[in-house]
Amino acid sequence: MRIVFMGTPDFAVPTLSEIVGRGHEVVAVYTRAPAPAGRRGLDLTPSPVQAVAERFGLPVFTPKSLKGEAAADAFRAHDADVAVVVAYGLILPQAILDGPRLGCLNLHGSLLPRWRGAAPIQRAIMAGDRETGVAVMRMEAGLDTGPVGLVERIPIGPDMTAGELHDRMMVLGADLMARALAALERGGLAFTPQPEAGVAYAAKIEKAETRIDWSRPASEVHDRIRGLSPFPGAWFPFGPDEARVKVLRSRLAEGSGAPGEALDDRLTIACGSGAVRLTELQKAGKQAVAADAFLRGNAVPAGSRLI
Repeated sequence: MRIVFMGTPDFAVPTLSEIVGRGHEVVAVYTRAPAPAGRRGLDLTPSPVQAVAERFGLPVFTPKSLKGEAAADAFRAHDADVAVVVAYGLILPQAILDGPRLGCLNLHGSLLPRWRGAAPIQRAIMAGDRETGVAVMRMEAGLDTGPVGLVERIPIGPDMTAGELHDRMMVLGADLMARALAALERGGLAFTPQPEAGVAYAAKIEKAETRIDWSRPASEVHDRIRGLSPFPGAWFPFGPDEARVKVLRSRLAEGSGAPGEALDDRLTIACGSGAVRLTELQKAGKQAVAADAFLRGNAVPAGSRLI
């Protein structure tokens, strides 16, 4: 089929590669414009999708907006059978959604209608969900409200981080989208409306959410740590200068004490109820290290208090 692919981050790359590998004709790749990078922010770095598209020799488009008749005319000129959208980052107006002959398919990282919105991977883990998935949805004007064609369910392990779930999802999602396109091509992809019950919204992660609140139950602290790992990272202030230390991994532990109290000299920290053992940490500007390596230069003796 003739396909317009629309995506930006690493999460979208396996799907683009899979579509090309299955022999579809990718007539255009839409992605976000190159962004400033480097220490001084002077270099413009293309998105991961643009970098891969250019290696494949595919035409790349980086409009700042898809609003307006000119953008719609340019999109329709690709004469696409279908558009595949994976974490693109721009809103698609109705004129764009109506452009391809068979509509626009979106790969979404949740079991819809739970966790519609911007941060479904992080929110599922932060909420303590034991299962999530990837879904292929036919897009409509609402936020992730379209009918669902295919779903792949994924268990969430008790210590799984958002980064680990992201990497598993992007591989399974690529295969799921390839299967959806094959079914669509032969007229066998059926769509089911999302149920009205069970809707939850995965709002963008706010900075205020990233500081660890030791007064919360240990299970909530642990879920927040792994749900924000590796980015943006849950953190606590440490030392006389209260420098931020990210916690990238933890596990539930036994013990009780005042919230934030170190229960031993191995980074077992009391929470509002229960405790967590911090197992991987990262100081600002430094590499992530295991707890024992962190403690060699940063003593946290039993009875001390993290704030």
